Amino acid sequence: MKDTKAMACVNMYGVLGALENLCALDDAAKRILSGLKKPVAMCLEVADGPCCTFHFDADGCRMTEGSAGCTCKMRFASPEKFNAMIDSGKPGLPVKNPVQLLTFLAGPFTKLTDRLTELLRPSAEALRDRAFFEESTVLTLYTIAGAISALANNDPIAKISAEYTVDGDISLGIRNSVAVTLRVKDHRFTTFKAPAERPRALMEFASIDLANGLFNGTVSTISEMCRGTIRLSGMISMLDNVNRILDRVSVYLA
Repeated sequence: MKDTKAMACVNMYGVLGALENLCALDDAAKRILSGLKKPVAMCLEVADGPCCTFHFDADGCRMTEGSAGCTCKMRFASPEKFNAMIDSGKPGLPVKNPVQLLTFLAGPFTKLTDRLTELLRPSAEALRDRAFFEESTVLTLYTIAGAISALANNDPIAKISAEYTVDGDISLGIRNSVAVTLRVKDHRFTTFKAPAERPRALMEFASIDLANGLFNGTVSTISEMCRGTIRLSGMISMLDNVNRILDRVSVYLA
């Protein structure tokens, strides 16, 4: 079972949150943004759900909480309505600067989200290209990291694991490639897309190929842990709880 509000948070902080990283890593996304004549700060506001602003300019994308600084805004009457935009492209209600909003949605935003979908749900043929394979895997890690916090704070089942997680930073990453921080404070999770300076616990995959296999379910987590290709250190109870939340992530992102 998926909770609709939790799904909206996964879509906002996990899926759309990966636009920041897409625009920093992907050449196609950079070309799309290079065509922007002026910056656009698009707020997506969900009733009884998340509210975030995506700041786009020729240099990239940055996501912030709330509507401060937005140049245009779209409002969704419910989490279900917002999820419908992600699943089938049904827009919400323009409530600020509708001309800019609709122009941006129909052009750059759709092109960016289409490119993100190509990378997060890649074809077998596309994955034969090594550069694409690596970028897809890294973007998937960023998406998963955002989804972990979204579910830890909103999904009824994942919140149980969050309640048993002590305060501190958890480092999640791929060796010699990328690392993110899951910060826990008073049983609430926050994702930072940067390495942890002083992690209390660490989970690190030995390679991009291993991470891709784990994300796609083609590799056994238990077998790889026995082989030592998944490094676990520090407060193991924190990692146990994250693993339980990851089980919920796989349900929501399936």
